[in-house]
Amino acid sequence: MNTFISKDILMRKTIPRLEVMGLSNLLRRARFVWSNRLLRTLLMLIMLVMSVFIFHRILTIILKTEYPLSTPESWSMWPTISRGDLLVIQGGLRGEDIRADPKDGDIIVFKDPRGGSIPIVHRAIYKKYDESRGMWFFKTKGDNVAHEDFWIVWEDSIYGKVILIIPYLGYIRIYLGNERGIAIITILIIALLVSENWDLIKGKLGSRGGEPNNDQKTS
Repeated sequence: MNTFISKDILMRKTIPRLEVMGLSNLLRRARFVWSNRLLRTLLMLIMLVMSVFIFHRILTIILKTEYPLSTPESWSMWPTISRGDLLVIQGGLRGEDIRADPKDGDIIVFKDPRGGSIPIVHRAIYKKYDESRGMWFFKTKGDNVAHEDFWIVWEDSIYGKVILIIPYLGYIRIYLGNERGIAIITILIIALLVSENWDLIKGKLGSRGGEPNNDQKTS
């Protein structure tokens, strides 16, 4: 009986020690990684990329749309919206939730009826309920365009309506969201890694260049 009790007491004392040792080893490894400038830079870049994806995912859930942020690439909605403005989109709307009027109708973001990959941002100027399909359809128009659009927009093609306009911030998305932008970001990341670890790179290059060869040693 006493033997079992002593073993139980020993296990209770040993487990916290093992937990402390494991924690200390984890902290030691974390300090090693953070002291290595190359690993630290890579870790910070990974955290930055993850933060962007997490932020976009949170906006998608809160605003109830797969396009919580959008940027018009034309001047069709000027002067209400300029090219390069960043738009915050509220989704999860039904047809009756969207106001349609030529002067002050809601500005909606919808799938391009022509099959393009970039969503269109135009004002809803007219809507009607289609009994046969059981959904609303809309006529749209750009504020800077003389005539209304030739297509109709069905309710299920609408990503949402504009609830906030942030001037100029969308230019980042326009210029960095293509192949040229990806190349620029890649070059900047490489430049950041080199600049952050230049002393280490310079030291290694210097040590290689400073090693004497056999002829120098014998002379």
